[in-house]
Amino acid sequence: MQPNAAAQASCNEVENAADVNASLDHLPSDPDEYAALEKRLVRRVDWALMPVLIAMIVLNYLDRNALPNARIQGIEDDLGLKGSEFNTAISVLFAGYLALQIPSNLLLTRVRPSIYLPLCMALWGVVSACTALVKDFKGLVICRFFLGFLEAPFFPGALFLLSAWYTPQELATRTAVMYTGSLVSSAFGGLVGAGVQYGLDGARGLRSWQWLFVIEGSVTVALSLGSIFLLPDFPATTRWLSPQERAIAIHRLRVHSGSLDEERGSVLLGLKMAALDYKVWLLTLIVILKTSAGAVTSFIPTLVATFEYGKVQSLLMTAPPYLFAAIVAMLVSISSDRLAERYFHLVGPLAVGLVGYVIAAATTTLAPRYFSLFLMLGGVYGCFDITYAWISSTLPRPIEKRSAAFAIANMVGNIAQIYSPYLYEKSMGPLYRPSMIANTAFVLATIVVATLLRFCLQRENRKLDRAEAGQNHEYGADPKHGDDIVQSGPGGLVRLSPNFRYTL
Repeated sequence: MQPNAAAQASCNEVENAADVNASLDHLPSDPDEYAALEKRLVRRVDWALMPVLIAMIVLNYLDRNALPNARIQGIEDDLGLKGSEFNTAISVLFAGYLALQIPSNLLLTRVRPSIYLPLCMALWGVVSACTALVKDFKGLVICRFFLGFLEAPFFPGALFLLSAWYTPQELATRTAVMYTGSLVSSAFGGLVGAGVQYGLDGARGLRSWQWLFVIEGSVTVALSLGSIFLLPDFPATTRWLSPQERAIAIHRLRVHSGSLDEERGSVLLGLKMAALDYKVWLLTLIVILKTSAGAVTSFIPTLVATFEYGKVQSLLMTAPPYLFAAIVAMLVSISSDRLAERYFHLVGPLAVGLVGYVIAAATTTLAPRYFSLFLMLGGVYGCFDITYAWISSTLPRPIEKRSAAFAIANMVGNIAQIYSPYLYEKSMGPLYRPSMIANTAFVLATIVVATLLRFCLQRENRKLDRAEAGQNHEYGADPKHGDDIVQSGPGGLVRLSPNFRYTL
């Protein structure tokens, strides 16, 4: 960095700190009043933020998963897809999806989420609707690539936005509420597909799969326009908060996790800090292994179709396992937040999912095979959001590092979506035993890595305990910030709240 640029950055940090300290002057002095106002603020943010994010993720996954449902409706025959071309169309979405993850999330620290995320949503809705116009494999691949490219900012961006408003003790539940929308959308997608298949196949000269893309894409664009007026930005920049509410929103994150998002640093330094932190890569490894096992969701309609029911009935049968997974996700996440515990809430459901994969590998009999879908989805996706909540509580600050960590985990994790579709080649059906054996191995590996992360975080907490007692030279007291603990890392010292401990 040039001297002038460094001086400007230093001035900006001083100004940011001054603005934050000024805003904190609005905090109530009475603890009971503070607690009541904080509770009211959280409730207000819940009602403003969560419904919008839920609606956005529902449509995000509806547009993404329209193709697996379209397979039952005959898109393969209509486009003349051969061999593994359908699998390639599933896979290529994630090639585009990976390309924009990190730059998008770093950009999000500098722009208004209330405009940026809805704009990306409107664009992916247009691309999704245009899929109805494709005539061959080449056109389908192009649409899928750009759909993934434009969907890329949403999920890591939404996770990052949640982490800017909620404390670690609140985050798993809110992440689960949002992510439950993706599971409900997967269930709802089958119901929508069944309704379109029943009522619109052949209407105005369009096949049912074409109507599916048109309807879902159009609804996405309409919702994106409305969400611009509803989605909040960051606590310090959301205009409908009062000065006192803004002060509480900033202060409570500072107290609970040492996070002070209004302090802006170097975007590239934040990326470097995330890339050099071993905890980021352990968490990322958990995501990629779990995503590898969870990629079965792109082929749930295919697996249900092996039961040899009609198109409408097969689409309807995809819904119940997803609804079950949504219920499990909510229960597990609420428990995780209340107990302030991550590890056992992650590996417990994974063990259940492992049983589902073993059953699926052993039989094609209808009852146990269908039951295995409940165990798979409930186990793997019932704890999916726990990992992302664990990222936020493990990497609270600086804001640029947390943003980069979410993007790295989601980007690298979704590499699994590029290769995993080839685990479900038609030639492996109807049992798909190699697929289920691979998924079993992925789940076992996830449990091993999560166990390693738990041991590492226990060690880090012991270091923080020694630091408070003044017995460790790696950590120490920062005289500029009172009792804050400072942690040495790439690029210098990062202030942590004395209340901060890594959640196990």
